[in-house]
Amino acid sequence: MTSHLKFLILFCFFSFNILTASEKTTADSLMNQLDEVIANRAIYLEKKEARLKELSETLNKATTDRERFDALSNLYDEYHSFNADSAYNISLSQEKIARRIADPILTAQARLHRADILSATGMYHETLELIDSIKFEELPQYLHPYYFHIKRTVYGRLADFAAFEPEKERYSNLTKIYRDSIIATNEVNSLAHIITKADCFNINGNPRAAVDVLNAFMTNNDLSEHERAICAWTLSDSYARLGDRDKQKEQLLISSISDLKSSVREYMSLRQLALLLYEEGDLNRAYDFMTIAVDDATKCNARQRIVELNDSYPKINGIYVNTVEKQKDFLKRTIFIITVLSFVLLALLFYMRKQMQRITRARKAIEDAYNQLNVLTEQLKTSNDNLSEANNAIAEISELKEVYIGRYMDQCLVYIDKLDTYRKSIGKLLNSNRIDDLKKLLKSTSLVDDELKLFYEQFDNTFLSLFPSFVEDFNKLLLPEEAIIPKKEGSLNTELRIFALIRLGISDSDSIAKFLRYSLTTIYNYRTKVRNKSLGDRNKLEAEVLKIGRSRHGMN
Repeated sequence: MTSHLKFLILFCFFSFNILTASEKTTADSLMNQLDEVIANRAIYLEKKEARLKELSETLNKATTDRERFDALSNLYDEYHSFNADSAYNISLSQEKIARRIADPILTAQARLHRADILSATGMYHETLELIDSIKFEELPQYLHPYYFHIKRTVYGRLADFAAFEPEKERYSNLTKIYRDSIIATNEVNSLAHIITKADCFNINGNPRAAVDVLNAFMTNNDLSEHERAICAWTLSDSYARLGDRDKQKEQLLISSISDLKSSVREYMSLRQLALLLYEEGDLNRAYDFMTIAVDDATKCNARQRIVELNDSYPKINGIYVNTVEKQKDFLKRTIFIITVLSFVLLALLFYMRKQMQRITRARKAIEDAYNQLNVLTEQLKTSNDNLSEANNAIAEISELKEVYIGRYMDQCLVYIDKLDTYRKSIGKLLNSNRIDDLKKLLKSTSLVDDELKLFYEQFDNTFLSLFPSFVEDFNKLLLPEEAIIPKKEGSLNTELRIFALIRLGISDSDSIAKFLRYSLTTIYNYRTKVRNKSLGDRNKLEAEVLKIGRSRHGMN
């Protein structure tokens, strides 16, 4: 399949969907409009009654019989499809006036009115008897279409209700003759001509031509509501013959809307629309429409429409029964499915209950294992912390040993050189027999003092190289006002040296005293004095001192 062919198929598919959606939208819109018109029927009826009242007042104001006849003609037109009894009585009044003024044309016109009403009430024998009593050759030309219309209507209805084929064929032929007469006697662009012509197309099996004629006429003419209702009704029949149910429904909706807006009571569209809705399964709306149609036909005393409505009830009942049977079957299937689903649901609930119990047990086991894992994790974390601390301590000790061993070896070499120099100085004094200078040299402590001073400087330098922030970190452990500041930057005083030794792991006071050449009491006093300056717990000061520089050495 080529890409062009695929595109064409897709285009046709989407075009069909768009057209279908558009048709549904139009039908839905028209249905909503019809519902609104039905809801406002009282308003349209008030307008109709106001029009009738206005025409009655015109009749009462008439001063001549001719004016009264014309006023009655206008009233007849309003009552014709609204109330057959009133229209019939009006035709009788017209005939009295016509006979009083001895006008045979007006008399014929009044009798045609009465014949038209008799036809609408199903009195076909009386209609034919009355209309045949009128001499056609004496009628003016403008009454010919009206005469042919009544004849065509009567014979058409007789053909519809004929019980036997010969009679039906005879009446159908007469109907065709008078239909052709209507077409011939009415103006080409008149409503009667177009409607009858479209009816001919429908009867002769060419509904498409009827659709074209009616659509053109409705498009090119400004129609009243009643005229639009008549055109739409005939157009719906054309679409029904074409099998276009959607278009048929749209035209029935248009015709019904126009019928109800013009407040006529003798119509066919709403009844046919109700039948269509019954077939579609919209029973509630179909029942409402049929009830309105029956009520209007009864009030109008349009017996022909009442008969048609009564004939429709078997069809409606059949559709209703069929729908009810379908609903029963659907209900049975639904109950069966619900029953099966209920058993399945119970089985699933039982299974889920078992699964929930298993899940609960598994969740409890997982929770216990999780708690044990947490305990082991805490233990492992503690062990890791201890191991990390031990590793840091080992790393620190290793670094301290490395540094101090190197410094110790350097210091030893220096002291060896100094001892050798000191030995040579003593030897020179002995060789020179300078006994007094020798005694003086031996009694002097300056050498020891100088060496101690140099030793402590070396210790300070070495320690601060290992712990460059010792002084700052140590002072953070003391009260702000008790900070210990060395006199010389890069050196330590006695108090700082004591805690420097403690930081190196020498916490014994006796060892510290020997190292610093102080008495044990002095060292003890120094330690006590500094502990009293502690910012926190004085008993934890030395433990905190051991942590100074720990992280740095741990990372190294």
